[in-house]
Amino acid sequence: MKIFLDNISKRFQRHWIIKNVNYAFNAPGSYAILGANGSGKSTLLRIIAGIQSPSAGKLRYENQRGKIPPDKIFNYLSFCAPSQEIVEELTLDEFLKFHYSFKNIYPGLTPHKVVEIIGLEDARHKPIGDYSSGMKQRVKLAQAIFTDSPIVLLDEPCTNLDDEGVLQYRDWIGQYTKDRMVIVASNDVREYFFCREQLHVKDYK
Repeated sequence: MKIFLDNISKRFQRHWIIKNVNYAFNAPGSYAILGANGSGKSTLLRIIAGIQSPSAGKLRYENQRGKIPPDKIFNYLSFCAPSQEIVEELTLDEFLKFHYSFKNIYPGLTPHKVVEIIGLEDARHKPIGDYSSGMKQRVKLAQAIFTDSPIVLLDEPCTNLDDEGVLQYRDWIGQYTKDRMVIVASNDVREYFFCREQLHVKDYK
């Protein structure tokens, strides 16, 4: 998998958040999009995910078979962000069953095993709306990291996690993302410690 950013720019009203980003991401590979709060790193990640449109510039997605239409990139990526909505009326078991009905689960795992890995066995039959913010973040990370997608996009992935949760995150990254493209938007080294390449949004103002 490859993602090409060609002069990607984003403007809110009259203010340019990012301008003329030219960059190439390749799988496997680990990348950090770095910047202060409000600098545009999360915006850039959402543009890469196809969630937001750029104000100018183009994205190209390619695999070994050629170009991937932008409206099909959903099938190739998984995404996690603090603002991401999950269906809180569902129990964890119901949510994972629903999620993996349209996304393939990582090879060798089952929804039951995912619950065990994230350490929420005792809460699997409770509505997700009753979870703490840290528990919800584990669920968001699980649906991203444990999906069988060549691209994993993570926006501030350790938000609301305690020390144990951060250690879990580090372990999941080490075990399940080695052969994939991982892009992390962050200003916390605990979240992007493994990323070999860095893109600083301050360079595109």
